Amino acid sequence: MEQVRCPICNAAMPGNRKDYPDYPFCSRRCRMVDLGRWLGEDYRVGGGNPDDRSTPADADDSR
Repeated sequence: MEQVRCPICNAAMPGNRKDYPDYPFCSRRCRMVDLGRWLGEDYRVGGGNPDDRSTPADADDSR
């Protein structure tokens, strides 16, 4: 059986996923901590600054 750990508190979660209604978190508390981190912008998806990208419209303005 695969040993799964909560990504927030690192608690071991033995048994089946069905035993954990808040999977992949071990509890509602850990699920809410994760949500708070997303809402507080602690987590970010990389992609660079959109202002740094040149577009065809930018190329036309340089003429």
